[in-house]
Amino acid sequence: MSFNQVYITNTSSFFPNEPVSNDDMESYLGFIDQKPSKSKRIVLRNNGIKNRFYALNKGGKSTHTNAEMTANAVRSLFNNDTSKLNAIELLTCGTSSPDQMMPSHAVMVHGALPETKNIEVVSPAGVCCAGMHAFKYAYLAIKTGDVHNAVATGSERFSRSLVSDVFEDEAQKLKQLEENPYIGFEKEFLRWMLSDGAAAFAMSDTPNEKGISLRVDWVEGASFANEKEACMYMGSEKLADGTLTSYMDYSSEDITGKSLLSIKQDVKLLSENIIVLGGIKLKEIFDRRKLDVTKVDYFLPHMSSEFFKSKIFDQLIVNGMGIPYEKWFVNLSTVGNVGASSVYLMVDELFHSGKLQKGQQILLLVPESSRFSYMYAMLTVC
Repeated sequence: MSFNQVYITNTSSFFPNEPVSNDDMESYLGFIDQKPSKSKRIVLRNNGIKNRFYALNKGGKSTHTNAEMTANAVRSLFNNDTSKLNAIELLTCGTSSPDQMMPSHAVMVHGALPETKNIEVVSPAGVCCAGMHAFKYAYLAIKTGDVHNAVATGSERFSRSLVSDVFEDEAQKLKQLEENPYIGFEKEFLRWMLSDGAAAFAMSDTPNEKGISLRVDWVEGASFANEKEACMYMGSEKLADGTLTSYMDYSSEDITGKSLLSIKQDVKLLSENIIVLGGIKLKEIFDRRKLDVTKVDYFLPHMSSEFFKSKIFDQLIVNGMGIPYEKWFVNLSTVGNVGASSVYLMVDELFHSGKLQKGQQILLLVPESSRFSYMYAMLTVC
């Protein structure tokens, strides 16, 4: 049986409102206990983010839903051409922050795109890897000939869960942050890191006749949940034995009192595992596929913080597959951590940068700390 080649033929992004600078963040998110954050400066210094985007106005009122932002990104792929939107055969949408538990995120996006037909839509669950799972579903559907084209998206709307009236006031002491930057990741770091936005890929079994396309050479993933307990979680309580208890097993008072609907991070597990485990699978892929890391022209790693940049760099060297910084392409400092959308946003910026030349190879790496999952892909400019 022969399989189709799969190409990314266009990319797009959508950011709500204007970029928000470090100095202006609390104008949107609000002050906890009516006081400026003491940890903000330390967390921002470590994460390296200068601007991010919020689907909020000053004062914390929502301006966009996740589905609306994603639909806007999809329309941008086709310059709002109704006939092209009507030709979409498959829509796959990954996010960790859907607007509601039910219906699924993808059907809500589809509902915001009345220009489309009655098509298959898919909503992968997950966190940062959800966008890549959406991408892989679209890739496999085209590769096997099930469809000729698809749109895959990654998006997040974190900001409304970070405003002061719903955010858990458990920020760590400044002294602890100074001694160990990982401590700041447990609670308040999320307020100074997470960003809103959406991005989309147009995918096809036929490359563009003019301009560049990105051939998808392979997409692989791995979960270490069989070995590791949950590290980042929401809608549950982590017990002393490492297991999670669902919010559904708590009273409404406990859900509020224990802040079960806020995002939490086990920083000890994060520091011990996130970099090392990601390197294990990447090396296995390169060894099995007999790939040469020196042939990689662009390396696009999703990072939640610049804090991890040197650690990823060092781990690659330890694994015998070092990639010099001049081959790295990241935009964390200008758009923030947009979770499932981050890798899409990097690809989108690079695709439209004018830098790409035919034959160049682009390596994608997306880690997810929730229970240590990873996604990888190789693209070739053609």
